[in-house]
Amino acid sequence: MATIKEKTKKLRQDVAPFAKSDTRKSVFQIINTIVPLIALWVAGYLLVDVSPWLTVGLSAISAGFVVRTFIIFHDCTHGSFFKSKKANDWVGFFTGVLTSFPYEKWKREHTIHHATSSNLDKRGIGDIDMMTVEEYMQASKGQRLWYRFYRNPFVMFGLGPLYMVLVLNRFNRKDAKKKERLNTILTNIVIVGICAALIFFMGLQAFLLVQGVTLFIAGSLGIWLFYIQHTYEDSYFEHDSEWDYVKAAVEGSSYYKLPKLLQWVTGNIGFHHVHHLAPRVPNYNLEKAHNETPPLHMATTITLRTSLESLRYKLYDEDQGKFVTFKEVNEIIKRKERGSIAA
Repeated sequence: MATIKEKTKKLRQDVAPFAKSDTRKSVFQIINTIVPLIALWVAGYLLVDVSPWLTVGLSAISAGFVVRTFIIFHDCTHGSFFKSKKANDWVGFFTGVLTSFPYEKWKREHTIHHATSSNLDKRGIGDIDMMTVEEYMQASKGQRLWYRFYRNPFVMFGLGPLYMVLVLNRFNRKDAKKKERLNTILTNIVIVGICAALIFFMGLQAFLLVQGVTLFIAGSLGIWLFYIQHTYEDSYFEHDSEWDYVKAAVEGSSYYKLPKLLQWVTGNIGFHHVHHLAPRVPNYNLEKAHNETPPLHMATTITLRTSLESLRYKLYDEDQGKFVTFKEVNEIIKRKERGSIAA
């Protein structure tokens, strides 16, 4: 029988052929994503005086194209969208401006995320904050209260996009190098310049109805996608000594099975298990890689309906190897307290 190491090597070999960019497909994706996005924004500004609600409606549709534009940006950071590094860097910078993400900063932090995803000893960069049951039990009342506030859906998907766009994406971590810092500064300058021009020529109200609404909805959708792809009941998490890259990819990343339209809007990122296993696979090859690699069919499949259940999961229970709710944690704490008193 094949060893785990041999199976892992075989799985990576099976996916490797899909890790090839196709310039024609990449260019076509830019055309069918960024052109409609800009057209929708222009239409939104032109229709503000006719009907602000119509503008908001167009902004909601624009948000879908911003998510799709972000997927192009995301592929560029992995060097998978084009064969040329320069092409990836230039398109990555441009799409980063459109989506409010500094290219070099996100590129480095997302690389760290891939290298540490599902590793309990290496959390904190490029992921959503998560406590284990044991950590929660040892935390102070203030820390518990803050964590409950942070994991509240209204905070995560409501305030989260504002924090991400206005704060998180605007500043580098302390260990960032000069190239990354300069790229963030340049991105901020370009974004501020564009926003100032739009406000000056189109007015603050129009700017908020078009750019503000678009980025807020897109940000909420983006956070939701990232959340659901790693937060589901039987997700994989391990300490560094036991952590395995392939298990983290296939068992710690979900297959978010979406209707075809939403799959298109989200750039196939629902095949997140494939992406984590082989980050160099461009988004337009993810579905094919999944379909033609049988072992990947074992990944946890989540649908729109079942994904809503993940909002209940707040902490990871190492003993059970799964996510649990705050209600379940309270029961665990009570049982341990009763056991302690009995002893």
